Amino acid sequence: MSTVKKIVERIRHSYYGIMKVVMFLLALFIVVMVMPRNAKFKYEYQKMRPWQHKTLYAPFNFPIYKSDDQVIKEREEARRTVQPIFTYDDLGTEKGRENLLKDFYSLWNDTIGNRNYYENLVLAIYDRIEENGIVTINNNSQNFKPEDKVVVVRNKVMTKSLYGDLYTMATASQIIHSMLVNVDDYATRMMLNNLMHSSLRQNVMYSESLTRQAEKMALDGIMLTFGMVQKDELIIMEGEIVTDEKYQILSSLEREYADITSNTFFSRNFLLYGQILLVGIVFVALYLVLKMLRPDVFERLSNINLILLLMLFMIVPSFLLVRFAPNLIYLMPVAIMPMLLMTFFDSRVSVVVQVMTLVIISLAVPNSFQYFFVQMLVSFVAVFAMTKRTSRASYFGTSLAVFVTYVIVYIGLMLLFDGDFESFSWYMIAIYAGNAFMTVLVLPIASLFERIFGFVTDITLLELSNTNSPLLRKLASEAPGTFQHAMQVADLCEEAVYNIGGNPLLVRTGAMYHDIGKTKNPFYFIENQNGKYNPHDDVSYVESAQIIIGHVLDGIEICRQHHIPEQIIDFVRTHHGTRRTEYFYQMELRENPDGVDERDFCYHGPVPFSKETAVLMMCDAVEAASRSMSEKTEDSINRLVENIIDGQMKANQFDNTNITFHDITVVKKVLKKKLMSIYHVRIAYPD
Repeated sequence: MSTVKKIVERIRHSYYGIMKVVMFLLALFIVVMVMPRNAKFKYEYQKMRPWQHKTLYAPFNFPIYKSDDQVIKEREEARRTVQPIFTYDDLGTEKGRENLLKDFYSLWNDTIGNRNYYENLVLAIYDRIEENGIVTINNNSQNFKPEDKVVVVRNKVMTKSLYGDLYTMATASQIIHSMLVNVDDYATRMMLNNLMHSSLRQNVMYSESLTRQAEKMALDGIMLTFGMVQKDELIIMEGEIVTDEKYQILSSLEREYADITSNTFFSRNFLLYGQILLVGIVFVALYLVLKMLRPDVFERLSNINLILLLMLFMIVPSFLLVRFAPNLIYLMPVAIMPMLLMTFFDSRVSVVVQVMTLVIISLAVPNSFQYFFVQMLVSFVAVFAMTKRTSRASYFGTSLAVFVTYVIVYIGLMLLFDGDFESFSWYMIAIYAGNAFMTVLVLPIASLFERIFGFVTDITLLELSNTNSPLLRKLASEAPGTFQHAMQVADLCEEAVYNIGGNPLLVRTGAMYHDIGKTKNPFYFIENQNGKYNPHDDVSYVESAQIIIGHVLDGIEICRQHHIPEQIIDFVRTHHGTRRTEYFYQMELRENPDGVDERDFCYHGPVPFSKETAVLMMCDAVEAASRSMSEKTEDSINRLVENIIDGQMKANQFDNTNITFHDITVVKKVLKKKLMSIYHVRIAYPD
């Protein structure tokens, strides 16, 4: 039982480490499951470039496939040769003829004249018009032109004619008028005219289904191949230029090779094992790089989750494009990845993770080296552009830089491989433009991840550190002395962290909010007392200490009410650590030497746990103490800085931070220099 307890205890203490491994394994599983199962062709080649491999012979018989452009051209030509098909309604025409005779007999009056003559006349008019055919005008046929060639199917016999040769109701009316013009009696002529118009039928109708069938037959008749390569036949020699003809043969071999390997059970299994092995190595390399070179990033599970999630957001859609629309692979905005990583981390993490991501994607894309080369250059430009971000507008500038880089690299590769601009394609420029446009999505994605993973971006820090923000305006109006103290501490912290390595913007923002709790009882703090009255005179030392200590808890509550990020609240929480309110403790100790509970005079902590929070504790205490100095000289400032920071170290306030003795020495030098500048202290020259 003790062994089981030890195992459980070890697992409990190693929970975060185990979860990191589980996250990497889960990412590996997802990538491998989505990865296309087509075997990668082991030869890289480019049109009009020398064949850089050994002389290649055909490993098996395979057909030579036509290029996509050639197939598209032939399909368009086949569609143009298909003529629209119309059907002739024989049954309706015959029935209309019968109805014409019935109506003629019912309307006939013996006083009119020779019935046989007029009967033959109306039948002649009907037969002439209907035999030629009256076309039905609808949405499908209204766009045909008179000179268009069409096919009319009548009694299963196809007859070719011009669309303009078919009658319409308008032309039929003209024929009726011309053939009845010799009827002298007006009443008889009008009766026959009305009879003919009511009896005519539109008996030729466009058949979309038959036209589609004819088009399908024409397309099915297109051959996708135009030759065969026999086994052991020479394909290309080492150093030979890959001409258009050779390129077509090589691409046909690559296509046939992929089909053979993907349709073989054992080949599919070996493909799967190879993909697991290669992708697994990439993830292991990423795991080790982050653990050894960036332990600060690797330490937090949320960092690992964010990095892996971003990788999946790039890899999975790219694999889907490779599988279903490989021609659109450059539409995938992989530059979003380094832009997001630069938003949450730094350039080193961005480059490493982007390289690993592109390596995995390159395992599946065609022309993997060219793909990796292009995307890596674009990624470097995105990283460089993001290092100078100062506002949200800088993201749009990065998108423009991404587009320009794509175009420059595209033109460079075209000139390198083709030697001219004949292959220039506006379609590819449109693809790159769409890619660059989608990188703007980094703004809402960053905002979403910021909330999900609890990160704080530089843009958010810039917005929070704006002195016109509601909370800082409240601090400036209700506790002006504290506001000035916070601004002074922020300047000191920023300079100190910049010199020892850290996040100056984070510590500056945290310093501006560290005393925000003083807005609840501003006049209990000496920097906000303008007159001689001190409200502490009316309360006990214990109560005074509790009010002073309470500004930390009040600050945490106020920040949470205003939705300030936890990283900023950490500065509020830790800037006094677990130290005592020394003045009130000593005063209480004088009055009650034997009855003082030290816990009533101690801050609740926790102690600082990062360089930034440790620096804030030093700067806050030093700046506050420097205000009460009666004589501000070089020696007095040096003693003040040394005593305060050494006292904090003796009180074990920095035990949970990664700050070094060298860092603390640098912070001391910065504080001494800055305070002497603030108070205009001249350096004492030796005699």
